[in-house]
Amino acid sequence: WDAAYERELQTFQDIGDAGEIWFGEESMVRIVRWLENHKVPLHSSVLDIGTGNGVLLVELAKSGYTNLTGIDYSPSAIQLSEKVREKEGMSNIKLKVEDFLAPSAELSGFDICIDKGTFDAVSLDPDNAAGKRQQYVRSLGRALEPGGFFLITSCNWTKEELLNEFREGFEILEELPTPKFCFGGRIGNSVTALVFQRK
Repeated sequence: WDAAYERELQTFQDIGDAGEIWFGEESMVRIVRWLENHKVPLHSSVLDIGTGNGVLLVELAKSGYTNLTGIDYSPSAIQLSEKVREKEGMSNIKLKVEDFLAPSAELSGFDICIDKGTFDAVSLDPDNAAGKRQQYVRSLGRALEPGGFFLITSCNWTKEELLNEFREGFEILEELPTPKFCFGGRIGNSVTALVFQRK
């Protein structure tokens, strides 16, 4: 990931392109729309887990959210997101290098946690992926306040699989609509987007 974000950082410095938006623009719109439709207060503390280039946080800031934090275990990703934040003039977004699987003590008390592809990346780790998924769920339980919302977008997991992964300490609130496709007479989704609430 460091190498990928170093390339994106260089590209941003060269031509001002912030790089890949995981799952596309519509995934960000989906998240912002859900927060607005559920009248989530603009001062709510929001954690973007695996923020990458930080573009989702910029969109949330443009929508009026004021208490935004992005973490990524890749220093290059945080450097890139800092540059994007500066370019957009969003000085109120907090960014830090942090491994969500080994979080610092201050990574707690959030009203909202958002994941677009980070749980997917953790799940693909060839070294003890099952253990790392369990650690992710434990870290999420520490980071998110009771009653807080967890919005996850995944391309690796179905709704049923995610319900199973997050069954300890979380309950499903709703499935967000995502693009559908038809193949061999069956209809499916290439992306799953769910909202959980911490018990």
